[in-house]
Amino acid sequence: MFDSHVHTSFSCDSDMLIEDAIKKCRELEMGIVITDHMDINPFRGPEFTFNVDEFFKSYEKHRSEDILMGIELGFRVEAVKENAEIVDGYNFDFILGSTHAPYSMETALEYYDKEYYEGLSKADAYREYFASMLSGIRENTYFDSLAHIDYIARYSPYDDPEVHYEEFSEEIDAVLSELVLQNKSMEISTRRISTPSVRKALLNIYKRFAELGGETVTIGSDGHATNVIGRDFKLALNVAAETGLRPVYYKNRKRVFL
Repeated sequence: MFDSHVHTSFSCDSDMLIEDAIKKCRELEMGIVITDHMDINPFRGPEFTFNVDEFFKSYEKHRSEDILMGIELGFRVEAVKENAEIVDGYNFDFILGSTHAPYSMETALEYYDKEYYEGLSKADAYREYFASMLSGIRENTYFDSLAHIDYIARYSPYDDPEVHYEEFSEEIDAVLSELVLQNKSMEISTRRISTPSVRKALLNIYKRFAELGGETVTIGSDGHATNVIGRDFKLALNVAAETGLRPVYYKNRKRVFL
C-alpha cells in the first residue's frame, strides 16, 4: 500500500522531516510518495512554492522502491507553462493535480480563504469551483491523478459544506467525464473520510466516476504530519471496493496496481 499524498518541510504548511516520514512508513509497512506543494499564483507570491532543484538534491538519496518522489501542482491559468516545464524538466514518479484556487480569476484569494465566500451562495461558489477544476484538467494534461475533489468542503462556511452529487451533478459529471477522456486516476482523499456523512457523499461521486468509465484511484492522506500518514486507508479501500475502482500508485509516471 502507498500513501500517494504526503507533504514534508518543502511545503510551507508542513514541518515534517522526510526522515520522520520514512520512519513512519516503515512502522506502517507501507510506501509513500512525497508530493510537496507547487502552487504558482502571481497574486499571492511564492508562499506555496519550493525550489525543485533543492528538492531533488535533498531527497534523491532517500528514493527507493517504497519512497517515491512526486509533486502536487496547483491548477491556475498563469501556472500552465511553468508547471509543464517542471514536469518535463524533472524525473518525478507522480504528478498530483489540484484545484486550490479559482482558475482564471485575478485574485490572491484561494478556496481556504474565508474572504473568498463573502457574498456567494453555496451554489455560486461550488459551481465556480467545479468550472475551475474542469478548466484545470483540460488545460493541464500533464498530471496523473486529480486530488481531493471535495477540497472546497474543508473550508467553505455554509451550513452544509458537503459536495453532494445530486446538487452539482452536471458540473461533477463534466469533471469526471474529462478525467475518463484523458485516462486519469482520481484520488480518494482520507482527510475527511472518517465522517460517515462525508464518506457517503464521496461514495456517490466515485460510483459515478466508475459508471462513466473511470478505472483507477490513488489513495492519499494529504498528510502534513507523521500521525496522519496512512490514516483511514481501510475506509478508502472499502470505497474503492464498493465502486469497482482499482487502487494504484505511480512509479516513473506509470500505474502500479495494488
